[in-house]
Amino acid sequence: PLLERIGGLFVLFYQFPIFKTRLSNCMEIKGSLAGNAVVRIVKEEKQVVSFTVVVNDRYKPKNGDAQNVATFINCSYWISTKVADALKKGSIVTVAGRIAINSYKTNDGEFHANLVFHVNYLKIIATAKKETAAEAVTAAGESKDDLPF
Repeated sequence: PLLERIGGLFVLFYQFPIFKTRLSNCMEIKGSLAGNAVVRIVKEEKQVVSFTVVVNDRYKPKNGDAQNVATFINCSYWISTKVADALKKGSIVTVAGRIAINSYKTNDGEFHANLVFHVNYLKIIATAKKETAAEAVTAAGESKDDLPF
């Protein structure tokens, strides 16, 4: 494997022998989930788990203060939909796979394209913090300052 820094990402490139050919568009990304995973149904009743991985980076230019950069990577996992329940916002994951272009034409006739990361390997490193009952009450709109004592 070859470790290379691309922008704010440290990317681990692999070359796997697949069907006696080399797959050079394979990489590994580690980051946190921006939201809960969603199972979508696409053409021909196929199901895909969609989620977004956020990779945070910090750098300091020569002339100024430290800068924080967040890179959002849209991911698709086609192997099994069972993993969707475990992929919650804030969880730390490592994903490996390949980058592809998703292009489509809207009903208005406009063409659009975006990058998507097709995940072949997924590992949950840490799960998101579970909400306690006190945090749930606070999130519901009640203030902690309204205690009766």
